[in-house]
Amino acid sequence: MAMSGGLLRSLLFRPLLQQLWSPAVAVRIVSVPTLCPQTTCFPTACSRYYATKKAKAKAKGQSVKVNINSALVEDIINLDEVKMDMNAVLDALKNDFTRNLSIRTTPGALDHIVVTTQDGKFPLNQLGQISMKSPLLIVVNMSSFPEATAAATRALRESSMNLNPEADGTVIKVPVPKVTREHRENLSKLAKQLGNKAKDSVRRVRTNAVAQVKKAKDAHSEDTIRLVEKQIQQIADNSAVDIDKLLVLKTKELLG
Repeated sequence: MAMSGGLLRSLLFRPLLQQLWSPAVAVRIVSVPTLCPQTTCFPTACSRYYATKKAKAKAKGQSVKVNINSALVEDIINLDEVKMDMNAVLDALKNDFTRNLSIRTTPGALDHIVVTTQDGKFPLNQLGQISMKSPLLIVVNMSSFPEATAAATRALRESSMNLNPEADGTVIKVPVPKVTREHRENLSKLAKQLGNKAKDSVRRVRTNAVAQVKKAKDAHSEDTIRLVEKQIQQIADNSAVDIDKLLVLKTKELLG
């Protein structure tokens, strides 16, 4: 019996199509009307689905959040304490910004300048009486600890507040510096340095916490250890974000 031309072509070309047809590539078949009901017709076109650049960028920017469950790992490490230690770093940075990075020099801004003496380190307000003599002059009376006058003068000069103190007996005169653009920029640079130091402190807390977790790897599964490490990393990442936000606000305040 003679084969029709359409059926013969179908049988000859089918193996070739099977080689070209790869299951690894998702295709959408475009249906076309069948012109010859008794013969086999193949799709005339196919199209692939590709992720757009926008979709790829969105997926890349999304970070997987780990739900922190301290009860799950309380016998390995106290995650609340880790978070408290990192929050303490942020609080210390806030205090540094308030005490050492003021645009306007006031008596209160000098209170916590650390004075190094033979007996140890002390805040300036514990050694001398600080007062505002005039809008342009702050006076530090060191009569209670006259032996610390030189050390207090040196601490004021070496502070980051652009001060030029002068000792007159047991009285230290501190002219209030003018607020110049250069002074603002210097304070902004110092704020960035303090922010970087705070991030270093957060990293140290994270490293110590991870080291503690690794000590428990013999008593817990590898998946559990990995989960706890991810939780610690998430706390550290959140702390770093808070530090950046604080630095942005302080820089804006300083530069005006």
